[in-house]
Amino acid sequence: MSVAVSAVIPVKDEAGNVGPLAREIAAGLAGEAHEIIFVDDGSSDGTAQALAALKAELPQLRVLRHDRNLGQSRGIRSGVDAARGQTIVTLDGDGQNDPADIPKLLALLRADPALGMVSGVRVKRKDTASRRIASRLGNRFRNFMLGDGASDTGCGLKAFRRDAFLALPYFDHMHRFLIALVQREGWKVDYAPVNHRPRLTGASKYTNFGRMLVSFHDLLGVRWLQRRYRGRADIREL
Repeated sequence: MSVAVSAVIPVKDEAGNVGPLAREIAAGLAGEAHEIIFVDDGSSDGTAQALAALKAELPQLRVLRHDRNLGQSRGIRSGVDAARGQTIVTLDGDGQNDPADIPKLLALLRADPALGMVSGVRVKRKDTASRRIASRLGNRFRNFMLGDGASDTGCGLKAFRRDAFLALPYFDHMHRFLIALVQREGWKVDYAPVNHRPRLTGASKYTNFGRMLVSFHDLLGVRWLQRRYRGRADIREL
């Protein structure tokens, strides 16, 4: 079957969320030739079993599984590697991203061939006050260091070109810097306001301190990558 859009959703210990989320993604992509790829990142609950049970209901569903926990960035990379579509949509596996916003991002991406990515910007975030404050401060510092102009790099809802993503240098935790990395390759990035919902089941895998500690070192690495690259070039054979 020809596939135009591949939705990639990395999950860990989200047994209670994957069923409702998969059905909502299928509804959001209705009318598109699509596939839905869940990447189970070494879950220890019933996530893999819940996904396997869904395959009879959703024939477009594919399930990949890491044999151990490798992190969100590796989950996204595994899903994009396996994807058949040339357009990728990513969502977080906790159900806080609203799949009803997917058509909005796809329309923007398709309207401009110079765009490599459209990133969601969460409106009225349903997170704790401490997480919102930490995110706001982190975005300001990241923007100061990298100059990517983004106000919400933490939104998991994104649409991008598969070839643009696969050209990026891979490292763990790179999902936090996708906007800066796509810009580094010479692509434009656009933004769309998107809905944000409260988590219904399960628990977040991140803490504010843990994200801050990892992000600081990664920021220095991404800044180095920016300064050591001359941009994307058109190559033709004579």
